[in-house]
Amino acid sequence: MINPMASFLGRAAVTGLALWVVTLIVPGISFVGGDTTVQKIGIVFVVAVIFGLVNALIKPIVTLLSIPLYILTLGLFHVVVNAFMLWITAWITEHTTHWGLQIDQFWWTAIWAAILLSLVGWVFSMPMRSAGRAIGG
Repeated sequence: MINPMASFLGRAAVTGLALWVVTLIVPGISFVGGDTTVQKIGIVFVVAVIFGLVNALIKPIVTLLSIPLYILTLGLFHVVVNAFMLWITAWITEHTTHWGLQIDQFWWTAIWAAILLSLVGWVFSMPMRSAGRAIGG
């Protein structure tokens, strides 16, 4: 049985790594703050945790309220919702700490970042899923 805290920390690390890769590829999205490498890694991890909390607390409400748009767009609105979750995460870190995630514009930066984050996160989470199945989780 896998410890829930270890599972949470593993998911946060994978999300942080995926966010970092997205900031390298998509222009207009970046991490702000941190003078040393350790501080920058810490910022990436904290942003990943905040993003996880935003996804856990806010995303279900937004998804429920936008069901008609999901139906109308045959599910493509999911990309906009994911971009909005990134935007909220950036807003929270910018307005509370002045370090964290910075997104220049919603259209197209956040949209492309959300698409790429889904793909990169999926690829990076595959080894964790395989390990979980091998352990029996």
